[in-house]
Amino acid sequence: MDGLKDNQSDIDAINNNINEDNNNNNNNITEKEDLEKDMVPPVGNSIHRSSSRPQLDLSGAAIQGNFEERDPTILLPNQSDDISHLALDIGGSLIKLVYFSRHEDRAVSDKRKMSTKERFGVTNGNRRSFPILGGRLHFVKFETAKINECLEFIHSKQLHRADVDNAVIKATGGGAYKFANLFKEKLGVVMDKEDEMNCLVAGANFLLKAIRHEAFTHKEGHKEFVQIDHNDLYPYLLVNIGSGVSLIKVDGDGKFQRVSGTNVGGGTYWGLGRLLTKCKSFDELLELSQRGDNSSVDMLVGDIYGGLDYSKIGLSASTIASSFGKAISENKEIEDYRPEDISLSLLRMISYNIGQISYLTALQLGIKRIFFGGFFIRGHAYTMDTISFAIQFWSKGGAEAMFLRHEGFLGALGAFMSYEKHGLDDLMVHQLVERFPMGAPYTGGKIHGPPLGDLNEKISWMEKFVRKGIKITAPVPMASPRTTGLGGFEAPSSKGDALRCDESNLNVGVLHLVPSLEVFPLLADPKTYEPNTIDLADPNELEYWFTVLSEHLPDLVDKAVASEGGTDDARRRGNAFARAFSAHLARLMEEPAAYGKLGLANLLELREECLREFNFFDAYRTIKQRENEASLAVLPDLLIELDSLSEETRLLTLIEGVLAANIFDWGSRACVDLYHKGTIIEIYRMSRKKMQRPWRVDDFDAFKERMGFGDKKPSPRHKRALLFVDNSGADVVLGMLPLARELLRRGTEVVLVANSLPALNDVTAMELPEIVAEAAKHCDILRGAAEAGGLLMDAMINTQDNPSEKLSSTPLMVVENGCGSPCIDLRQVSSELAAVAKEADLVILEGMGRALHTNYNAQFKCDALKLAMVKNQRLAEKLIKGNIYDCVCRYEPAS
Repeated sequence: MDGLKDNQSDIDAINNNINEDNNNNNNNITEKEDLEKDMVPPVGNSIHRSSSRPQLDLSGAAIQGNFEERDPTILLPNQSDDISHLALDIGGSLIKLVYFSRHEDRAVSDKRKMSTKERFGVTNGNRRSFPILGGRLHFVKFETAKINECLEFIHSKQLHRADVDNAVIKATGGGAYKFANLFKEKLGVVMDKEDEMNCLVAGANFLLKAIRHEAFTHKEGHKEFVQIDHNDLYPYLLVNIGSGVSLIKVDGDGKFQRVSGTNVGGGTYWGLGRLLTKCKSFDELLELSQRGDNSSVDMLVGDIYGGLDYSKIGLSASTIASSFGKAISENKEIEDYRPEDISLSLLRMISYNIGQISYLTALQLGIKRIFFGGFFIRGHAYTMDTISFAIQFWSKGGAEAMFLRHEGFLGALGAFMSYEKHGLDDLMVHQLVERFPMGAPYTGGKIHGPPLGDLNEKISWMEKFVRKGIKITAPVPMASPRTTGLGGFEAPSSKGDALRCDESNLNVGVLHLVPSLEVFPLLADPKTYEPNTIDLADPNELEYWFTVLSEHLPDLVDKAVASEGGTDDARRRGNAFARAFSAHLARLMEEPAAYGKLGLANLLELREECLREFNFFDAYRTIKQRENEASLAVLPDLLIELDSLSEETRLLTLIEGVLAANIFDWGSRACVDLYHKGTIIEIYRMSRKKMQRPWRVDDFDAFKERMGFGDKKPSPRHKRALLFVDNSGADVVLGMLPLARELLRRGTEVVLVANSLPALNDVTAMELPEIVAEAAKHCDILRGAAEAGGLLMDAMINTQDNPSEKLSSTPLMVVENGCGSPCIDLRQVSSELAAVAKEADLVILEGMGRALHTNYNAQFKCDALKLAMVKNQRLAEKLIKGNIYDCVCRYEPAS
């Protein structure tokens, strides 16, 4: 099959057409990494901070929004117009840019009398939709040969402007010297040259501390992301493989030295390869190696011992005894050897030796972590495999080679950080959110360039790709399974069609700084917390959930288009969304690690981000409004029914009601089918009637006892409960609101925690106050609590007062959770939620997304109750060994 590179001319033509159609300079560049300097002088100084440009304020940073670029973008909410705009890393083949752009924050008027933040001493102006965005750090690449396009891009965005005379921009790499006069002539800026090794280390330190799954291992084509505690990061060994190799011991920010190196590196491979194979580029040489069989060139142990192992010293027959050793004894000329075999032999010889030198250096220095980067790596799967096996062999499994997802931008990022008071040093990992643009899966990590100018350009871009027939192609098969190893150990086995030249060329997303994100303070151990319950590393699980999402796509598009009035424009945007999301799924099916560590929560959030990218901000808005109205109409009767019960019976009925109402989920195909069988109220009543204990997971009795109904001495009432709500309609109105009312009646403060942004039919924090206000018209408990929580604008709201029922002064509050997905990662929640959580002693997670897909195994410092109806047969079987519509009531006392 044709590889992605074979479509490059089509991709270029498409981008040219879009430029002509939209009169916009979108410079999409084919990635071609440049060689780094082979021997850089030892440096141990701190990074130089320049104050030559205005300061960058990174307080409250983030990574979110509509994402057009393939590479990271960081958002800064508190940045003034005076900013450090641009830093460059100009190499022999590529120019890497890191630049800052303003982004308007999206404020929404507050409908509430007093915000929760104000009540609890958290700074707050108007209520804002999440996240509060102020700016982004963009990462873009251009070919050095097309430097004029880079200059035009900088000029078009006015990145070079500053409120000082003789504007200065930070730059590193050899091109900072070579092109200094050109930048001065064309843009009127002065290059402030930064040391390459300084920048390299500064960029690596930032990424390893700020990006949760930045580092990964690579063995036999399989990537595994590594979570590194930034408090235990140092020391580490950074192996930069350019023309030569530099081994850098890093002891902290600005603390490093070059401890060793070798002149046998990427330049050696390219130079010898060009002489021996006549290849004209590094890429061509690497591609040749994919079809090679080095056993025709290398002398193996079996060649010496008649095809047998040398078992006495542990060497198998396939072990390499001497690279290129067969050329000694065979009566052949160079023309008699296949270029593919020569290339693979060269690749292994150099990779194995770099791996061995790196490990021995780390061993000598007592360093346990080794990170590899540089021109020679460049996402090449087999290169990473051979280095990994060298480290594994020589360390006897005691050490691992690790690689970086954002490796190509270390220098440019480090140069950007050299601006004085840039603020990146204090950035926390929970404040970074990575999103992926619509174009990344089509280009397979190859195309770089500026963002598309507007929505119409995005749609045109998608349509023209489809018309051109550009698609994700299958991996290029490797020719020979007879892989052989370096002297002393076996080589990594070939994976057949699993490895290819660009297979590990991971996509780099748009990196947004969200300063308002914090770690949920009630997690028992944030370091070991893993939100995802389903392991998508299992290929069968991955394929199943991809199929589920694909089958749901047409219905989602119909809902999205209908939410925008069913116009031709909405239909065009809907089709473009479907193509873009399908492309994401295809890319991830081909390479599950392409966007980093993948969980079901990530897939669902990617879908919502993709919808927003095509201006579908609330696809189920009309449906939610209709279901809210229908549920509110029957709420008074339900409350009367509940009030007629004893406290103990009422508690069970309330939990049954939450589980029964959770059946309403437009994200579940089975539940969507139910909507055709009756009205929302009829379905709810049917679900209530079928509630019979024991449930599949049934800890109700333990929860009931904690609530004071049992033989043991009653425990103190909960002071504050956080109720993570799920769907609009019956789920929140007939399920969670009555439960909240009961807790309020018992004197427990209640905080309803809802999405910051819409996702499917999930209720949002912006919608909840209105729902509560409507419910309060029929209930004095809710009315008093809502008034105490600042949710009601008018204390004289009309109610059907019950004279015997005292107004509650226990507050009912609403906060946003900080996300716009059906799932939630509690390592990144809104500061508003984190503030109110500090006094909470009960967490109730409701719904499949928040209590099953994520957080089913989460442990908390306080009591936790997880409630959900399972609306997927496979999930029911895998997670609770049950069936669809089984229920989960999981109670866990404080850890």
